[in-house]
Amino acid sequence: MIDIKLRKKQGAFKINAEFKSGVTGVTALFGQSGAGKTSVINMIAGLDIPDSGYIRVNQNPLFDAQKHINLPPQKRKIGYVFQDGRLFPHLTVKQNLSYGMRLVSQQERYVMFDPVISLLGISHLLSRLPRKLSGGEKQRVAIGRALLTSPSLLLMDEPLSSLDHLRKKEVMPFISRLSKEFSIPIIYVSHSLDEVLNLADHIVLMDEGNVIAAGSIDAIVNRSDLFSLMGGQDCGSIISATVETDNDAYGLTHLRFPGGVIKVPRLAVSKGSTVRIRIPVRSVSISLVKPADTSIQNIFSGVIEEISLPDSTFSDIRINIGVPLFSRITRLSQEKLCLTPGKTVFAMVKSIAVTNGSND
Repeated sequence: MIDIKLRKKQGAFKINAEFKSGVTGVTALFGQSGAGKTSVINMIAGLDIPDSGYIRVNQNPLFDAQKHINLPPQKRKIGYVFQDGRLFPHLTVKQNLSYGMRLVSQQERYVMFDPVISLLGISHLLSRLPRKLSGGEKQRVAIGRALLTSPSLLLMDEPLSSLDHLRKKEVMPFISRLSKEFSIPIIYVSHSLDEVLNLADHIVLMDEGNVIAAGSIDAIVNRSDLFSLMGGQDCGSIISATVETDNDAYGLTHLRFPGGVIKVPRLAVSKGSTVRIRIPVRSVSISLVKPADTSIQNIFSGVIEEISLPDSTFSDIRINIGVPLFSRITRLSQEKLCLTPGKTVFAMVKSIAVTNGSND
């Protein structure tokens, strides 16, 4: 268990962070730039000192202001992957990796060289210097070096932020396997909701130095009162589904969820796999009757549960289709359709993003 309670004043900015995360899995520390995310993990790593509070990893106190405990960074058994990798430029990839191993005694070492090299797919890079690596390769080596310290906790500070889209797609599958393969809890800092949905099991939402909410991805991301902190129009419904048919006659994958079946372009995932579906609020239209002639394939009947007003122009409609489905329409459209809680409607889903699985 990771148990965090931190207070820190940085000029006029105040950090007030309190949350817990499990002994395995990925916990995303999510928020917009300037929310205080990096400040929090720097305190966890011992690179900055809180004014008060505590940091406990597996019940071991790394910092406790009341008990005057403050372990130095090298004693905390924490791996840290920075945004820019920070490889030693004069050392080869193998030497950079070996440096991580030297930071821990043989008796404490439980992460071994060969499994890390195999997982990250970097065996062909061992003799190269960092300047000969792509951005994605550098980050994979940086992850390997952090793993080889055999940490009790791995911190990752926006490790994909400096990479282009293709490099992000290259590195992301490796990150998603880390916690499972090595049973290491990960705290992953990001301001990208797509990254969080692809990688994380739990989320800690931060804003202006404060933890606003914490919990499972589905529970937090499906809260309409938090949409403004999670990307506004890019927010929406998060639905867990199972691959029922991986490639029908039309090249579509069928995803089974409690409200029925969603059809998406073919996914490179096997039948029975679990995926996470994201449906942005702006991609859901509402009709009072089921459309007969339309190109939209995913249409679901449901009952309006709640209507909220994020601003003077739009209405957020929560529809129960077996799971919560959110739609953002204009207030004018809401009034013209006489939409109120309890009314049965048809939700037309125009676009869907699938995470924990990739399009062919």
